Amino acid sequence: MSEDQVTETAASSSKGRPAKKSDSGFFARIALFVRQVIGELKKVVAPTRKELINYTLVVLVFVTIMMLIVTLLDLAFGTGIKWVFGGTGVTNR
Repeated sequence: MSEDQVTETAASSSKGRPAKKSDSGFFARIALFVRQVIGELKKVVAPTRKELINYTLVVLVFVTIMMLIVTLLDLAFGTGIKWVFGGTGVTNR
């Protein structure tokens, strides 16, 4: 990949100022970090109501399916363990 195809980072594109060298001070690096965070937060787009409902439903369906799979596996392994070891549970003597 050539250098002209690489996208600019927030550090080099903030307000037309060139990126500072790594020999800058501690507080300068913190300020650069904060500028980069603000630049990235400006790119965030909130989902529409329809998208939000769709995403929520997808997550709920996925979690429900995963719970069903884990429950079935738990029952299968529990039954298999009881069959292999022949146990009926805790014995009182």
